[in-house]
Amino acid sequence: MTTAPPQVPFNATLRDGRTVHIRLIEAGDNERLIALGAALPENDWLHVENDLRSPEVVARLVNARDAEHWRQIVAVAPDGAIVAYASARLLPGRSSHVADIQLIVDEAWRRCGLGAVMAGEIVAHARQLGAAKVFVDMVEEQTAGQAIFTRLGFTLEGRLINHIRDRQGKLHNLVVLACHVE
Repeated sequence: MTTAPPQVPFNATLRDGRTVHIRLIEAGDNERLIALGAALPENDWLHVENDLRSPEVVARLVNARDAEHWRQIVAVAPDGAIVAYASARLLPGRSSHVADIQLIVDEAWRRCGLGAVMAGEIVAHARQLGAAKVFVDMVEEQTAGQAIFTRLGFTLEGRLINHIRDRQGKLHNLVVLACHVE
């Protein structure tokens, strides 16, 4: 996979004609990130690592905005709301050449190309951090998310059977997609 260098900040026009401003996370984004988390459907919490509904978790994310091993970007709608969040974090120790990617898109902003824009940009940031390999994991039912990353060159590396338990106790498979970016 060949990735372009990161572009942030930049404006993106989506397939439905809406525009967003893509930028690095900033001090003061706390309340807007919490609003993004609060608006997510309940079943999204199956795959979200960081609970954006929690002021403590969001404060930790915002405070880590200058961390050497982590990049976080957001998409901001014209009204100032954060409508997407993505992060790339280099793993420690013997896997320090690998970055873990997370992507969250507001339900009202899905299926318009925003996820693809954010995914491409965060992969570029992972590469800039020094990652030779990037991976993302998600519940198997997230076929739209899998399609986004597959189009970027990610392939299935594994399926963990009954690895995720939802709030109702139902078990779900976890899929791991990865891509070499050097």
